[in-house]
Amino acid sequence: MKRKQWQGWGSDEQAEQHYLIQPRTLAGGGDVRHISEFLRASGWRDKSKTGGPLLMQSPDATIRVTYDPYVLPGGWTIHGKADGLNSEWSAHLGRQAPVEIVAGLTDALTRSRSAHAPNVWAPLQEQKWHTRLDGQGYQATSPDSTTWMQYHQGVDGSGMWWAGAQDKQGNGWTAHFTPNTPMHLVQAFSAELASPDPVMRPRGRVPMSAHIRTWSVSVKPSQLSAWQQARITAARAATWARNSARSTRPRTSARPYTSAGGARARR
Repeated sequence: MKRKQWQGWGSDEQAEQHYLIQPRTLAGGGDVRHISEFLRASGWRDKSKTGGPLLMQSPDATIRVTYDPYVLPGGWTIHGKADGLNSEWSAHLGRQAPVEIVAGLTDALTRSRSAHAPNVWAPLQEQKWHTRLDGQGYQATSPDSTTWMQYHQGVDGSGMWWAGAQDKQGNGWTAHFTPNTPMHLVQAFSAELASPDPVMRPRGRVPMSAHIRTWSVSVKPSQLSAWQQARITAARAATWARNSARSTRPRTSARPYTSAGGARARR
């Protein structure tokens, strides 16, 4: 009996039509595996129930990332428990938030925090976003006016962050971060929000919007698989490096005292 060759293998592999989309903020949600597979490769546990929303838990069980498309308005929730450095915090992003932008935040959850003080506005200013004071807050708007990020300080001194994108047809999404959200995570999010790089969507998954620009590209399944695998491999390598560094750290606890006479003689 002859074994049938899968169409994705060898020279018979057929290219599929995809589209590069700008601005990325209006590209639609995308494939949630872009986030879940990276977290899984970084040592996170998949706590999702069959047929239910996505639920990923950090190795130390202090942070949860969920995606629930079955409720309204639905979308992403990232929740962090209180620890020695931070109070309880959460971030909420709408269902149409592109996974590449959400991953700016969730990927940062797997990395060590930089020693440099975070600056949420820096990535936006680098891309020539328009900034202005707005009462008790500060706002930045993309050059095409479709995307924005805002900070507002309450009377108690706590600060809230909002962001979002919307076109004239009403397509879009919003995100907000509670006051205790670590600033390096908000900065990682803003960097992806401001990135001018297009994102790719398959045919049939391109939003109907007068504000987006698209370029048709032909992509083979093996190419898509290779790009996805490269991201997963990078996550595994970073996780291995972190775990190796922890295991090779010198001991700081005192060793048991041994007398000058050496070990006790055996009988």
